[in-house]
Amino acid sequence: MGIEVPVIAGFTSTILFAISTLPMLARAYRTKDLHSYSIGNILIANGGNLVHSVHVYSLPAGPIWLLHTFHLITTGLMLGWYLRYEGHPDLRWPGTSGATRRPPSIGRIPRSTPPSGA
Repeated sequence: MGIEVPVIAGFTSTILFAISTLPMLARAYRTKDLHSYSIGNILIANGGNLVHSVHVYSLPAGPIWLLHTFHLITTGLMLGWYLRYEGHPDLRWPGTSGATRRPPSIGRIPRSTPPSGA
């Protein structure tokens, strides 16, 4: 009988989605800089993944289980890292610094003092 085309497509798309997400995860892990990510988006992605799990895991085991599990893990990691490194100081995990690394504001002109004698 052999492997069916939809199963091959499922495994292929799972691999492509994973490959496209890994650089984001690696950068977030390496730099601990998540200020460019939206906490709202991360929360919605986690909530959607949890609800979608009811559907996915009711299906027969296959590529969709792998893809969905990968999404659960990656969005969970991003939420954890965001709270740890970028979240409100009161929500930070113990042992993290109180300061977030933010780039300087773009477009702000430093105030200079007027020349003496003016």
